[in-house]
Amino acid sequence: MATSQLTAPSVRVSARNLASFEGLRPSTVKFSSFGTLKVGSLTHRSFKGLVVKAATVVAPKFTSIKPLGDRVLLKIKEAEEKTEGGILLPSTAQSKPQGGEVVAVGKGKTIGKTKLEGSVKTGAQVIYSKYAGTEVEFNGSNHLILKEDDIVGILETDEIKDLKPLNDRVFIKVAEAEEKTAGGIILTGESKEKPSIGTVLAVGPGTLDEEGNRKPLSVAPGNTVLYSKYAGNDFEGSDGTNYIALRASDVMAVLS
Repeated sequence: MATSQLTAPSVRVSARNLASFEGLRPSTVKFSSFGTLKVGSLTHRSFKGLVVKAATVVAPKFTSIKPLGDRVLLKIKEAEEKTEGGILLPSTAQSKPQGGEVVAVGKGKTIGKTKLEGSVKTGAQVIYSKYAGTEVEFNGSNHLILKEDDIVGILETDEIKDLKPLNDRVFIKVAEAEEKTAGGIILTGESKEKPSIGTVLAVGPGTLDEEGNRKPLSVAPGNTVLYSKYAGNDFEGSDGTNYIALRASDVMAVLS
């Protein structure tokens, strides 16, 4: 099934009614958070400037997918269908997974005269950037082909706090939001400002220079840092603790 996703309230229409999707076979196309649309009013101009991301369906006659270069094939983790309290979630309320299992890897990449193997191995559980890669439906399961650089880190346990970041990624425990203003006014959940300060828990091995050597990052575990407010990928631990994984270039300063 070809599935397309945009951000907004959920609207379902048949691809037969979308003249602008020339060549797309009849199937259900899902739009999230686009407001209320009348199918009869859909025109080519209605979708001008929109990017629609559809999963590519691999026909059953193909029995394997071999990634090339530094690309990695992941089997996407299924979205949670229930909350921890047992409440069933509709498809529109299920959070998009950002985790998966590595099922195949390319041969790596070459920088200068140096041949570099990938940092992830088949079977590894990984976390990846939210909008990375190309979705592929293969053998009845959803997969993702992406570059290794789009993988945030490796999960060696079931706890996000144990994430092992890759390359130039930094994994941070976010400081708790202030409960009161300087004047003593108690803040509610909605009025609390999102913190952009946290403690570094782990760092990746660093970026690669032109000769393929690793350049260590300028921050280290234990540092308290100030980072760009809208950077990175946010995660919540099983105990409610907030974490963020971002690139070292998004860390603006070390606080002391």
